Amino acid sequence: MRWHLGSGARHLEEDGRQKKLGPLASLFNRSLFAKKVKDSRQVEQRDPGWKLFGKTPPREGPIKDPKRIQKEYETKSGRAGPGNPPSPRQSVRKNLDFEPLSTTALILEDRPANLPAKPAEEAQKHRQQYEEMVAQAKKRELKDAQKRKKQLEDRCKLEESIGTAAQTWNQEILPNWSTMCTSRRVRDLWWQGVPPSVRGKVWSLAVGNELNITHELFNICLARAKEKWKTMPAPASETESEDAGLSDRESSLELIKLDISRTFPNSASFSRSGGPYYDMLHSILGAYTCYRPDVGYVQGMSFIAAVLILNLDTADAFIAFANLLNKPCQMAFFRVDHSLMLTYFAAFEVFFEENLPKLFAHFKKNNLTPDIYLIDWIFTLYSKSLPLDLACRVWDVFCRDGEEFLFRTALGLLRLYQEVLTRMDFIHMAQFLTRLPDLVPAEPLFQHIAAIHMTSRNRKWAQVLQALQKDQERGSPVLKR
Repeated sequence: MRWHLGSGARHLEEDGRQKKLGPLASLFNRSLFAKKVKDSRQVEQRDPGWKLFGKTPPREGPIKDPKRIQKEYETKSGRAGPGNPPSPRQSVRKNLDFEPLSTTALILEDRPANLPAKPAEEAQKHRQQYEEMVAQAKKRELKDAQKRKKQLEDRCKLEESIGTAAQTWNQEILPNWSTMCTSRRVRDLWWQGVPPSVRGKVWSLAVGNELNITHELFNICLARAKEKWKTMPAPASETESEDAGLSDRESSLELIKLDISRTFPNSASFSRSGGPYYDMLHSILGAYTCYRPDVGYVQGMSFIAAVLILNLDTADAFIAFANLLNKPCQMAFFRVDHSLMLTYFAAFEVFFEENLPKLFAHFKKNNLTPDIYLIDWIFTLYSKSLPLDLACRVWDVFCRDGEEFLFRTALGLLRLYQEVLTRMDFIHMAQFLTRLPDLVPAEPLFQHIAAIHMTSRNRKWAQVLQALQKDQERGSPVLKR
């Protein structure tokens, strides 16, 4: 007679027969408080399983060394090891500056010991899926890495070309400005963009100083502005300041403080609380208001002065600022000369219809007039409407070619977005043009500007504008061609 331990009760084997004990005996013979005895045998290695992030639960099986896992993966995937030279295709990765790491979050791990083993087919399927995911991840990261590398190379080429151009401007062009500024070579360099390091100097020379403003005159105007600020009572509200500005142009000094904080709001450079250029901008606008009390301060001036401050010293920026605003087009807009502004709009429409007849007809059909979008562009010289670096490129050519280039740039923008605009109605066109996309591509824009021809019936911009002014003096409708 011998005992045999079954699944839930004890059985007695006697003479080849098996008899089950009674239920009561089975109850007393059952080990209710027996501790679980660990099997001294080593747990068999399970089939591979999945692990996504997190920690691996405790296992009773042997733990693989990470280096060993990496080595096994390299062997399976055919990657180069110490004794395995890379293939030509694999050697492409050596050109990258880093090793893709996105696959480390998904690792093929052994299934925990407390789970049943997977069938061999399922394990093989999971292994194949894992390898496909790893391959896709590495392919995606390789593509992204190549894209970033190309962007870095393009940026390095751009910086190198800017450095070379700056050297050319400093050593060859600026010392011989009067003889070289009109040469074909310099005009080509000008179109590509003036290097930031010499931009201020080039702007000053191109704009000139017809008003003969000196640094001493700037200091006198600034001192007067500071006296006015000290004696001027603080207005009760912004509306009161604007009303005061209409009755007394010098009273618009108070509007300057309200407007500076709105200048390039995404940048802290002109912030009232600690902005490094706040005082400079305040000084230039205040000095100009006292220099030209007949014009005073007009909203939009702060953007023009801010761009000059970023490229010139305070006094030189004031000189360029005053001379820029003294140009006929800027004076017409900032003095709100309605009849002359309409003349400019009429001249713009002449070249609009000449270059973009389809879009011009669409605008006419929807009654979208130039004043809706041109006023903001001209008032701020595109410094508010375009990204700052692109606006500076527009300024480069504007300082060379004058007011004509402002309207040519407007036509270039319309040409750039004409496919989008022709599908819009009045409301959406007005919204789009008064708030252009944040990222306007520089090179495509200048390509479209270059495609604009500023001639109409063998007449240039200045001739068309002059003819329209004469028509206005004779009483002809200004907006009629």
